[in-house]
Amino acid sequence: MPGGRLTQQERRQIASGLADGLAYAEIARALDRPTSTVTREVMRNGGPTAYRAELAHRATERRARRRRRQPAPQGPEAPARTHGRDPDAVAEYEEAFTTVLMATGVPRMGAKVLTCLYTTDEGSLTAAELVRHLQVSPASVSKAIAYLEAQGLVRRERDERRRDRYISDNDVWFQAMLDSARSNARLVETARQGVAVLGPGTPAAVRLENIARFLDFVGESIARAAEQAREVLHTGPGTDADADPADRP
Repeated sequence: MPGGRLTQQERRQIASGLADGLAYAEIARALDRPTSTVTREVMRNGGPTAYRAELAHRATERRARRRRRQPAPQGPEAPARTHGRDPDAVAEYEEAFTTVLMATGVPRMGAKVLTCLYTTDEGSLTAAELVRHLQVSPASVSKAIAYLEAQGLVRRERDERRRDRYISDNDVWFQAMLDSARSNARLVETARQGVAVLGPGTPAAVRLENIARFLDFVGESIARAAEQAREVLHTGPGTDADADPADRP
């Protein structure tokens, strides 16, 4: 399997595959690359509808030059390299995690902020710390935080220095699962309204009723599983919480 950065020719193949409507996995197989590499490449360069090989290649070169030029942060506010972590490996992981979050619909800057919050040992960051880590403007961070707060993905607290600190709670994933279940419930209700409008027993109505039944079952299963597994978010690995919820008393 080839390693290193994507070549310009590989980016052209990605663009061609997207134009042909191929899935990321199909494009990746043709390139003999991991699917995550192709997904990350596309999502960080405009998404499947706006990806352009030449623009993506130039953007990658600019990012590489910028990283080489940027001096390491100095002073007491500099982020510490703890636990012997490899900074390059951490940066690559953060980019991969950001890409996955973007694929769920989170805007790029919001995804980058969430990734920072998830991967910091402190569990919270100030706006200034986010600006410094992400190397972006305060306005970009402010806009991302506003979006994330509106979605219930972060909350803020004042620290002892009266600074706002942004936190992504353990319960974020629990709430996300419940939101998914509620979305399913709304779809179920709307589908069943269509059954009445289109006439019970007609092909269209039967189709909508089957969709409603399916989503009803899935939504209830999601909500039930989230409630059963919620304690996993508040316990360490290797505890009883890691057992299958169905096997618990």
